[in-house]
Amino acid sequence: MKRLTLVRHGKSSWKHDLPDEKRPLKKRAYRDGEVVSNIYKEFYKGKALFWSSPATRALTTAKLFKEKLEIPETDFLIKDELYTFDESELLTHIKSCDDSVEKLVVFGHNPAMTGLVNRLGDKSLDNLPTTGLCVIDFETDSWKDIKTGKTLLTLIPRNLR
Repeated sequence: MKRLTLVRHGKSSWKHDLPDEKRPLKKRAYRDGEVVSNIYKEFYKGKALFWSSPATRALTTAKLFKEKLEIPETDFLIKDELYTFDESELLTHIKSCDDSVEKLVVFGHNPAMTGLVNRLGDKSLDNLPTTGLCVIDFETDSWKDIKTGKTLLTLIPRNLR
């Protein structure tokens, strides 16, 4: 069994004239991150590998979860390949995960995140909003073989406030 958790980065700020990958989070993103990570903490059981895009907004969101869930540095990786908006590219990287990993948590960007939630899960969404989280289980022992799984949990910040 493999478990994939997809988390879209928090709401980012356009206030500063910065390159896309350097945009910081807005204040709302910190509140949303706190609410979503608190609820996810109740669901999260056991060890997982955490991967994050290097973009500031994704990495900051990932670090909020890392702190809340007390994830060790050894289980937290920043992967340049996750700075993508293409769901097929993102899926290729997820499928490259070592099969010794049972649970993978990925922090990334839309439209790739929404695309994968709909492609891999059994419950579709119009949009995985900022700081939205979706957990999908797969009846397989290999990441290479993930196809359609069962959506176990979807957390949308506006529904939790």
